[in-house]
Amino acid sequence: MVYSKHLLILCIGAVLQALSVQSRVDKRGHVCTVVPERNGHDDSPSIVSAFTQCKKDASVVFLNETYHVERVLSTHGLRNVTVDIRGTLLWGTNTTYWINNSLPLGYQNQSVAWDFGGDNILWSGHGYGTFDGNGQIWYDLANGTSNMAGRPINLVIRNSTNFTMQGMRFVQSQFWTMAVHTAENVLLEDITIRSVSNSSAPTQNTDGIDTFYTNNITLRNWDVTEGDDAVAPKANTSNMLIQDSHFRDGGGVAIGSIGQYLGVYEFIENITAERIICDRCAHAGYVKTWTGVQKGVPPNGGGGGVGFVKNILFRDFKVTNTTNGVALITQCTSYNGQTGDCDTSTFQISHVTWSNITGTVSNNLLASLQCSGAVPCPDIVIEGVQGLVFNATSSEPEIECSHVTVGPGSAACNG
Repeated sequence: MVYSKHLLILCIGAVLQALSVQSRVDKRGHVCTVVPERNGHDDSPSIVSAFTQCKKDASVVFLNETYHVERVLSTHGLRNVTVDIRGTLLWGTNTTYWINNSLPLGYQNQSVAWDFGGDNILWSGHGYGTFDGNGQIWYDLANGTSNMAGRPINLVIRNSTNFTMQGMRFVQSQFWTMAVHTAENVLLEDITIRSVSNSSAPTQNTDGIDTFYTNNITLRNWDVTEGDDAVAPKANTSNMLIQDSHFRDGGGVAIGSIGQYLGVYEFIENITAERIICDRCAHAGYVKTWTGVQKGVPPNGGGGGVGFVKNILFRDFKVTNTTNGVALITQCTSYNGQTGDCDTSTFQISHVTWSNITGTVSNNLLASLQCSGAVPCPDIVIEGVQGLVFNATSSEPEIECSHVTVGPGSAACNG
């Protein structure tokens, strides 16, 4: 009898706990509104519950309030769902928890705070819905360490088709702001990203977005301030369009890196970036592959990958004080500061064009095009750059080349 009473008490407690979670989701018909716990309490269970209850042909609504996210989120299998975010999702600062529990991206050692996926998704932030990653604690913890394990990407869009996100703000991202992995027909527009450090620690690895195994992605009207690549299509990304965007302080548009894993075949093709303003960026656009010699161990590889990059167009850029050459190709990326073997990669780069670039360059370097001696780069074109002003003592802009065949209309190599 005592045992039965004890069991009854446990059951009642479990029911009350479940009701407590459910009570923070106001479900009315096909609309689930997430009601914040307030007072700093964790809203993660309510968020997951809302997407479970309104998984298909429904809407999930976040009010214009602050939601505390203290645990990883995984919401998948959604169909015909509208996500309406009017408030701020504030990520917790327990770095030990995130390092040990963030979800694997499935590439390198990267991990994720929110793993999201579905078909026919419309996600709206109305211009003020915000993800706040509380990134300063991560910038100080990493303190320049590249790709620190467990430092989570804010959001990955995975296993998704016909996905639209509009009007979202991302501030102080923990690591990369977003990743898209295994997705098709994705539109991400009117996106604002700002990740800046208030200490001496750099905002390294705060990319705006990185993509993997994706096709037909459009990025339109992005405003990005961060400390790394604004946009970085990586392994098996095809048919990407980047338009009408403003990038500040990072690397610009990066094709890659790619070719990181020994013997693994990957590609990037048909990428267009156009009508871009790039202030104080290292480059306007660049291409980077790993060397052909493996210098590292899984999960981060270290080189020796095979495949190709082709049909890349950087067009109609306006740059201000570009710091490291408007155009760059390098096949010399290596593991943890290793150097050399820059002519060993068999990863083929071809048909890359920079066209109609105006503005100012902080030195006299227009381009540095270092292709591998094992597979020289054909059809590389730099044209329409007469509107560039070089802030250097030398009056002649430099185009440094190795193992490059320039295409018709290209400026000539002179260094």
